[in-house]
Parts: sequence; C-alpha cells; structure tokens
Amino acid sequence: MPSLTLDGVRVEFPFTPYECQKDYMMKVIECLKNGVNGILESPTGTGKTLCLLCATLAWREHFKDGILGRIIAERLKENNTSADNFPESWGASSEDGSMPTSCTDVPKIIYASRTHSQLTQVVNELKNTSYKPKVSVLGSREQLCINPEVMRQESNHIKVHLCRAKVSTRSCVFYNNVEEKSTDKGLVEQIVDVEDLVKFGNKHRSCPYYLSRSLKQQADIIFMPYNYLLDPKSRRAQSIDLAGSVVIFDEAHNVERTCEESTSFDMTPYDLASAINALTRLLNDHVQEASFADTSSQGLKTDIQVVAKLKEAVLKLEAAIDSFEVSDDKGITRPGIFIYELLEKAHLTYDTKEAMSEALEQIIGYLAGQPGIFLNTSGLQKLLDIIQLVFCGKELAQKDRQMVMETNTAHFKVHIHKDTQKKQKNGDPWALSTKKPGNILSYWCFSPGFSMQDLKSQGVRCIILTSGTLSPLSSFASEMRIPFSVSLENSHVIERDQIFVSVIDQGPDRVPLSSAFDRRFNPENMSSLGNTVVNLTRIVPNGLLLFFPSFYLMDKTLEFWRDKGHANQIESVKPIFVEPKGKGAFAEAIEGYYTKVNDFQSRGAIFAAVCRGKASEGLDFTNTFGRGVIVTGLPFPPKMDPRIILKMQFLDEMNRKQLAVPGQKLLTGQEWYREQAFRAVNQAIGRVIRHKDDYGAIFLCDQRFKSRDAQSQLPSWVRPYVRSYDKFGNIVRDVCQFFRVAQKMRPVMEKNPAPDPSVFPAGSCQSSVPQCSAATSYAPCQMPSIQKAKMLDIHTSTLKRRRTDEDTEYASIFKQYGVQTQKSKIKPTNLFEALERVERQSEWRSALGQEMQSNLSTLSLQNDKRMEEMMRGGKRKINLVQEQPSVSGLATGNRKTSIARCFLVDMKSSLSEVSFEQIRQALQSYKQNDNLDNLLSGTSLLIHDPHTYRLFRGLYPFVRPHHRKAFDEKCRELTGTSCGYEPKHSIRKDEKSSGASHSGDQPTEAQLDEEQTKLEGDKETESAEDELQKRNRTVFLTDMRRALGPDGSVKLYRAIHAYKITDNYENLVTTAVALLTEKDEDFSLLIKFTNVIRPHHKKQYKAMLKELMGLSANTDPDSREQTETENRQSTA
Repeated sequence: MPSLTLDGVRVEFPFTPYECQKDYMMKVIECLKNGVNGILESPTGTGKTLCLLCATLAWREHFKDGILGRIIAERLKENNTSADNFPESWGASSEDGSMPTSCTDVPKIIYASRTHSQLTQVVNELKNTSYKPKVSVLGSREQLCINPEVMRQESNHIKVHLCRAKVSTRSCVFYNNVEEKSTDKGLVEQIVDVEDLVKFGNKHRSCPYYLSRSLKQQADIIFMPYNYLLDPKSRRAQSIDLAGSVVIFDEAHNVERTCEESTSFDMTPYDLASAINALTRLLNDHVQEASFADTSSQGLKTDIQVVAKLKEAVLKLEAAIDSFEVSDDKGITRPGIFIYELLEKAHLTYDTKEAMSEALEQIIGYLAGQPGIFLNTSGLQKLLDIIQLVFCGKELAQKDRQMVMETNTAHFKVHIHKDTQKKQKNGDPWALSTKKPGNILSYWCFSPGFSMQDLKSQGVRCIILTSGTLSPLSSFASEMRIPFSVSLENSHVIERDQIFVSVIDQGPDRVPLSSAFDRRFNPENMSSLGNTVVNLTRIVPNGLLLFFPSFYLMDKTLEFWRDKGHANQIESVKPIFVEPKGKGAFAEAIEGYYTKVNDFQSRGAIFAAVCRGKASEGLDFTNTFGRGVIVTGLPFPPKMDPRIILKMQFLDEMNRKQLAVPGQKLLTGQEWYREQAFRAVNQAIGRVIRHKDDYGAIFLCDQRFKSRDAQSQLPSWVRPYVRSYDKFGNIVRDVCQFFRVAQKMRPVMEKNPAPDPSVFPAGSCQSSVPQCSAATSYAPCQMPSIQKAKMLDIHTSTLKRRRTDEDTEYASIFKQYGVQTQKSKIKPTNLFEALERVERQSEWRSALGQEMQSNLSTLSLQNDKRMEEMMRGGKRKINLVQEQPSVSGLATGNRKTSIARCFLVDMKSSLSEVSFEQIRQALQSYKQNDNLDNLLSGTSLLIHDPHTYRLFRGLYPFVRPHHRKAFDEKCRELTGTSCGYEPKHSIRKDEKSSGASHSGDQPTEAQLDEEQTKLEGDKETESAEDELQKRNRTVFLTDMRRALGPDGSVKLYRAIHAYKITDNYENLVTTAVALLTEKDEDFSLLIKFTNVIRPHHKKQYKAMLKELMGLSANTDPDSREQTETENRQSTA
C-alpha cells in the first residue's frame, strides 16, 4: 500500500493520491497538529472520507509514537545511553505546546455523521485501509436492542425506560452476557458497524447496545450520529467524554440545522394533555389500591404527594400558556429569557428542577415496567426534556443565576401560537381532551453557534467540519460562532469533459423559466418547463434526477403535466418515480428506480424529488443511476413560516448589535435566506458526480441562475463549467455531443449494480435491490458500455434491437413523401410458442419483479405497461404496428408475445401456485386437443371471485379464432362483460393472408394509404416531374443511410415517424441536428432534410439553418447548397 509523508506525518493510503487529496489531507493534519478548528469542503467523488480517515489515524499513530519515543528517551537518558539510533520525531513535543506523558493522553477520534447509514459507509471505507484501530459504533436502542419484550414497545422513550428497568434488576438475559462477551477477540479486534454488532449479539445472546458502550471505553475511534454530540441530553445519556478528543463532523452541511433543532422544542396542548392523563391515572390507581389495601404500587419510589404536585404544576403550565390570546395566523414572540418567567408560574425553577426531574424519571420508568398498562407517557418525557434543556448546567449560586440565564437564552426566542392541528396524528384518545384548541409553546434556537460553543467548552482538542457542499465557507463559519483557523475549498478530480453545466433560462417555446412565487404556477411557465424536461429526457441517457423546490410545487407541477400530456411524453421514454414523504414508501420507490435503470432493455428512468429531501442527501447515484440532474428552481425556505421570519429578524438584530466573532462577518437575514436556497441546490447537484470516472450533466432551469451573483453561490468546482445559451436548440446539440464524447472516452459498465440498501436514509427500510457482480460475465442487468459507445448517439431509444429490413423501415416512414411501401417477409411469432417460452423461464421472480417495478411509476401506470410490452417485444414500437398495417408482422408477433408474458406474470402474482398451475395445464391441454369446453372447465376457478374476472377475460387472446365468438358469449354470461369480440377475430391468419393476396391483384382506391394516394396520384397520369421527385427522394434516402449508418438511420426514422403522428417540430429537429452535424460532410443532408419538413414549419426550419450556417437573413440555404454543388462539379 503506497505511503507518503505530509507535514512530517507518514500516511498509508490505498492508492497513489491525487493532488486534491493530498491538499485535503494536509489541511486535516494541520488542524490536528496545531489543535485548531477547520472547515473543509471537498466535492463528492474526491475520496473525502478515505482521506479524512487515513490522515486522522496516521496523525494519531504519529502522536502516539511521539509519546512512546519521549518515554524511551527519558529512560535512555537515565541510563546514560545514546539515543542516536532512534527516530528524530521521538521525544518531540506536540505542535500546540502540550507535553503528553502517557499513552492515555492520546486523543480519541470522535467521528460523527448525519445518519447510521452514512456511518456504515464510513466503516466500510475504514476496512479498505491498512489501519486497524479499536472501533466503537454508538447507536440507539432502536437500532441495537434485541430484547423482544423491549422492541415490542411502540414508543422510543418507553423502550428506554423498560430497558433501564430490566438492566437495574438484571432481568435481561442479553445484558447479563455483556461483561463476558465484551472482551471477545472476534469483537474487539475487528472493525464492526451496527449491523455487525447486531449479528454478534444475536449469535452470542449478548446485548449489542451495551456492547457498543463497553467497546467505547477502549476505542481509538468512536462513530456516532452527530445529534449524539450536539444534543446535551443525548451526550449525557451516552456518557461521552470529549476532553482532549478530536471531533469530526462529516456531511456537515446539516450541522447548522441539527444544532438549532437539538436545543429547541415545541410543547403542544396534546403533550400537556398526555402528561395530565398519565398523572391522573397514576393517582386514581393509588386511591383504588389504598382502598383495597393493595401493595402493588410499591415499585413507585416517588411519594404520591410529589405526583400530585407534579400534576398541579402541569395544569398551571397549561393555564399559563393558554392565557395568551393569539390569532390563528400570528403568534406572540418574547425574548428567550421569558421561558424562565413562564415556567416559574408552574413552580419550575432552578430550585425545584432536581426534584421534578427525579420524580419524572421515576414515574416514567414505573409506568413503562407495568404489565398490561398501555399508557402514553410522551408528554411526561417531553416535560422532562424541557426541564433538562432550559435548566442546563451545574448548580449555581443565586447571584450567578441571572447572568447564566441571560447567556443561555441569548440565542433563543419564545413563540406562542395557536394550535391549528385538529387532532393528534397517532389518534391518541386524550388528544381530544381539551375543550378548545390550545396554544403551542415554542422555544426556538436561532444560532447553531450555541451548541458549537458548548461543544468547544467540553475541552475538545479541535473540531473539523467537512462536506461536499459548504460553500460559501465564510458565511457557514460565521453561523458556527467559533474560530476556524484552517479552511479549504478543494478542487475536483474530474476533467472538463466529464461535467456539463447549463443554465436554461427559457424553454423550447422561448417562455422564461422561473420558480419565483409569482410565476411558479403560471400555466405557460409550467408548460414550458414540461417541454424542457421532455426534451432533456430524450437526450440524457439512463438515470435522470429531477429536483423541485418543495413537495407542494412538485405535486402541482406533476399534476399539470399529467393533465396536459407532458407526463405521457416523458414516460414514453423514461418512467417517472416520485419521492414520497413516508420512509418505508421511499425505500420502495428508490428500489424501483434503481431496478428500472439497471434493466438493460430500458432507456432508464426519472426520479422526481425535492431539494432538502431524502434523495438529495446521502444517496448514491453513481454512473448510470445519475447521468443528469435537473434543478427546476431555487428552493427558498417558506418565507411566511414564523420560524423563518424570526430567524431573519434575529440575524438582523445580531448585526445591529455587532455581536460577531472576531474575524468573522455575520450574515444579514436576507443573506441567510438566499444562501439556504443555494446550499440546497448545491447539495442536489452533488448527486451527479460520484467518483473520478463518473460523468454527467447539470441543468439549472431557472432564469435567476443566469446572474453572476447566483453563479457565484455554486460550488467552486462547478463554476468554471457553467454555460448560458440564447437558444434551446444549441443546448440540445451540445448535450448530445457531451454524452457522445463521454461514452467513448469512458467506457464503463453502463448497467452497474444497484447501490447497497445502506445508502437509504436513516429510518427507511432495508431494500432488496438485486446486486450484480462486475467481475463476472455480463448478466442481464449489465451491458458493456463499449458496445454502446459504438452507437452514434444514445439520446434516442436504446432498447435492444432485432435485425430488420432497414429499407422497409425507411419506406414505411417516408410513405407520405412518395416512397413505395414494401412488404416484410418475416412471419409472425406463434402465440403458443411464446407461452411455452415463458413456461420454460426459470426466473419467475425476476419477471414478477420487473412487472412490480413498472407499477411504481407514479404518473402513468398504463403507459408504463405499454413501455414494458415494447421493451419485451424488441426495438419496433407497438403503435407503429397499430397505425401501419404494412409494417412487418414481426412486431405483431412480438406484441402478442409481450401481452402473453405480462398476462401470465399478472396471473401468477394474483393466484396461488396451485391455481396458477391448474390454469397453465388447461391452456396447454387446449393447445393440444382444441377443446373449448375443457378450457372453460379448467379455468372455471377464475369466475368464482369478481376480482379474477379480468384474468378470465385475459384468456381471450389464447383462444383460437373459431372459438372466440363462443368464448366471448360465455364470458359475457359469466362475468357480465364482453371480451370485445368482432367478426374479424374469427378469421384465421392463413385466410387473412390469402384474402390479402387476392385483393392485391386488383387494388381499389379505398384500400390504398390515403397519404400515399395524395402524394403519388394516379399512376396512369403520373408526370415526368413526379418521377424526378421520387428519384430524388430515393437518392436522399440512400445518402442518409450511407452517412448515418444503421443505428443513426433507425433513430432518424423513429423521429420522423413521431413527427408524422404528433407534428412535434422541436423533437424532430433536435434529433436531426444532433445526427447530421457530427461530420461536416453531412451538413448538406441537413439542407436536403427540408423536404421532410411540413410547409407550416419550413420557414422556421430555414431560419435555423441560416443560424447554423452563419448566413444572412436574405440568403436562402437551398441556393447556398446549390452553389456549392455547382462549384464542386466545375472543379471536378
């Protein structure tokens, strides 16, 4: 493993680091050696986590060696022995001037990230290094407890108190084994994460939660979610000693919000009602027990008089909060110190806090351990948390209290507002106990620096904040209110040809794009944005991420697109998966997206999400999972939110008082509001580049991104690549060229394994995304990109293609331009052969999984099923078969095959295994003996349940033509619905072909294609000019096929066919320009392409040609092309 020396520290690194990685590790070591704070930004994909681990652990070993060397040097000096043969670093004091004297002085590394899933990724990175430190991963009982009785509890705080009760009485068999197993070599000497701990605990019947706390004592590096550090209550509960430790916050872009939320609370009327109800029940139970001389409540160590006083305090607190008259839309705001005045009315003060806290602990623990009592104690727990938060710190003398209270509340505001929530979400019965809606007491922190200063006061050696998106660093540092001596805005490891960044200020229809409040719901704006996404969907390969400013705006926009047809156009190329608000539903949606992108038959998928949502943070969209990111606007926080208003007022107040940390400039309220939007944007666009060989495009679809001020807020590695365009067509051209070059330069595995389910945000359920091995031969979920790179472009369909007669395909599409249609000689596939092939497939689960994933497309289920049929049926589109009878029968056979396969998959998912086998045998028997009665008898189980009527009707395509009328009548009789029988359904295929051949001898005018008749006219009166036009078209087609090759020809063919049906000029020109501008010699074909353009579009098309050719407005491209042709002929 390569090693390098950075600032005197020898660092072992898994590979030769890039310059940006060396710069990052140098800054980390500088912070550690000098004991100063650092704020370091390094883009996602630069190996930030690996560099952070290696640099930190290398410095720790260096520090430890220094202590050992000093001890040895002192002993050598005592024995008058020379130390010349020992390293010079031995015996050197640390750079911060301290002189550690024992190995116990070696700092612990506290490594914190936002979620446990992110910590799992960090632990996996650590396993890839040569460093083998002692590790501990701290988690909650929610993740680590394996006691069935505790885990059955719904409330987290009930689990906590029940666990504590079992531990105190040693009635938990898992806890009783902790001491014995905590020294197990398989645990102590291995690098384990939360999942490994749980597996070990289940195997050895030992509690993982207390094992992790035991390992913490001797650990060199401790991993934990960073709310464990920032929340004083959690820090005390986990017994985290920070003195002399190095604290690292990875993914620190969320630290600001976590700091504020961990020290804030909202006390609702339902919390108070819950507390009152629990205390009342406890008092009533005591009265009943006293009357029957029952001693069962002896487990409650708190005197019953204390319980009564506690209830009285809660009632007074409720009355004090409700005494404020507030309107529905506005609240009352007071300075932070007002919280002490309010709580004093309920007799909650510094003098009573200890007694109240102890009584609440006893009561909650007692109620949690009572069998058969299902009593909600969340209100009591909330009250306990509030007391511990507001009255934090050690016992103070009376004279010092006022100063401490003013200091503690300087960054807070008290806000009392009306509770507009009609009922409690969890449906608790006591939630409706109040006669009228009460008020909510909110105690909000508006300075993350409050928590950071508290952390610094614990005696930490240094604090390092790092993330891929911290820009602008100066404002982020000023919010933390602690000095940062070291800072870094790192460069990226990627090259210029790996990133494309474009500001799209107007759509294809030249309507300005904006998500501003006054324009976001404007129909023209929403339609133009829809047209933009439709076009980008066609040219961005594989996975595409679509970010909206908010859930509400996303829902409204998707609804508009669904009504106006944009959604259907998008889903005809890529199905849309929408980020839900629920945790479990999110895991299902993202799994469906990954699977659809990984499907080698699909053209990818779109994941519509929101900035600041789960998809924008922490998820891995490597390679094909994120080839493009579309940001549809600036996600400003809701400006009318009381908390946002008060935050901006607080910052303005701090500026007026000039309370900034020396060397730092405080933000104004408006500056903070603006930067919140750009931080969310920066986090979203960071999804596109995940490693050094990745590539992708970023589209900023809002005219406000065009200003220099807005672009200056983007990350430093993005800013140099931002492009602005005057015309949408130029964007399409450059994006096509970008992906064409990127795919040829970086032939990676285009269909790569889906990310590990651990990337899902905390709380989401584990996914079962199928994994594919990159080391083995190509599986169905894999496809070598080298093969794809040979294509001219993949902005059109990338579905797997069967070999077809290219002349026939071109003839069918140019029918309206006078080219004779040809018949295909390929015979259609037999439907029962398709059934047999489906039966022989061994991986039924895979087929079923694909069907289920297609159902996850949240905008158009039916359209997605049609896409599934098209993908299973080959390159040829189904609608082409329906609208042009002359097209090869191969597509018809493939369509029937896909219908049969989808029907069987649907039937298998709806029936039991026994029922499905009975249906399958009935179909197989019908195929052999042609007996309709036996088929009806064998499938009769489908008519017993109305839910399976659709399956019975679905058998209609399997019925032979001479039986279809009888089957349709039987179906109408049994289910009440017809199968759609028509007389032509009873004609056999051989009869159809025979009739067609006879009628072909003497065709009538009604049988000819209408458009072809109009263009060709009567053959008897055909003029020489018509013959010349047909000859020119034939020459044009030949030249086109020669220039574009088979792949490009088919792409252009499909674009022209779509133009014929939809009259969508923009889509046709997008494809044509991308294909015919790659080579200079093909440009003349773009001029000849004018003949394909319909009359009402020709003026617009010629204007575009003039722009591309650099001609004046009065010059005709046709004349220019004719002149060049004559010049070449004269030269020859």
